[in-house]
Amino acid sequence: MPPEDTVQAFIPGPRAVLGPAGLGVLNGLDFAAKDLFDIAGWPTSGGNPDWERTHPGAVATAPVVMALLEAGARLAGKTRTVELAYGLTGENVWHGTPLNPAAPGRFPGGSSCGSASAVAGGLVDFALGTDTAGSVRIPASYCGVFGIRPSWGAVSLAGTMALAPSFDTCGWFARSASVLRRVGEALLPEDAPSTPRRLGPAIKVQSAWMNAEPATAAALTPALEAVERVLGLGEAIRAETGPNGLRRAFEAARTVQAQEAWVTHGAWIEETQPRFGPGVAERFAAAKATDPEKAAAGRLHRRRFAASMRALLQGGAVLAFPTSPGPAPLLGVTLAQQDAVRERTMGVTAYAGLAGLCEVTLPAAQVEGAPVGLSLAAAPGHDRALLELAERLAAELGIGE
Repeated sequence: MPPEDTVQAFIPGPRAVLGPAGLGVLNGLDFAAKDLFDIAGWPTSGGNPDWERTHPGAVATAPVVMALLEAGARLAGKTRTVELAYGLTGENVWHGTPLNPAAPGRFPGGSSCGSASAVAGGLVDFALGTDTAGSVRIPASYCGVFGIRPSWGAVSLAGTMALAPSFDTCGWFARSASVLRRVGEALLPEDAPSTPRRLGPAIKVQSAWMNAEPATAAALTPALEAVERVLGLGEAIRAETGPNGLRRAFEAARTVQAQEAWVTHGAWIEETQPRFGPGVAERFAAAKATDPEKAAAGRLHRRRFAASMRALLQGGAVLAFPTSPGPAPLLGVTLAQQDAVRERTMGVTAYAGLAGLCEVTLPAAQVEGAPVGLSLAAAPGHDRALLELAERLAAELGIGE
């Protein structure tokens, strides 16, 4: 029997449940999949009833789901998402907003809200999500679990609803770093041949730490010191991204993602005139109105930023910074307040998105009784080494055991 949904993580109605299709590194583990991944014979709603109404059920199961089943895991159901994956709070007026088990009075984070909630609530051992602008990393930080955004293109997104394809990635959540790594063994390609046996040194991204709320930066400082101890290479290098670095990263990511989101879904939106919950319609309207010149400037900034970031990290250096500027916003905050948090958050999540980096977030601290995560980001193709580092750091911190 599938687990009782005590945190409203699964989409309402019958569950898509599948048994293991083989034996492997995930034997005995249960998982859930965000309702963007196709499961043969089941609808993929993307969190919106009009999308489900206007699209047929899936005829094949997404390869990433099949890979997990073949590695011995069992699918326990599909989880709730922000509509069409376009949002970071986790709110969904149609299916209901999942509970944040670690901070019940706060949002769970989105758009992979149900997957984060299912893991944090102990319903499954791990869960699949997608991450375009932070949709795995932010819910992981808010719900106090581990999460990974792999290098762009490292894990297949065939059979998965797109949003902004040049940013979209398939990530996952777990309550322990060891399970996070084991899922990576089933899904990730071998690391690039140039990957060092051990990553390091750490680079403290000053602007990201200054962007965080003071209480968050203070709470995560011991975790940064633990990174320094685990790497054994001395104090983290302080680095800056240049004047207005976070603002430029946010604008570049926002405009390019918005243009891609409208290219991806605009024709369907204009033909169907779907009903959207608060904030989603406004984001798509803004996407439609994206200035092409600003989007072109964003792509230029992205190319330059990616080249510089990859050069900085290719030798094995690791960025260390707060995953989110603070704990999850309280339920009931206004759309304007949500947008302000989204802007501050996306300036930092844009680093991995713009440069295609792999990034892991660890539940390293609490602020006002709510979780905040520490992120480690490495060069593209260093995913397995980064997961091993995260496991060592978790042991040092005594978390997720």
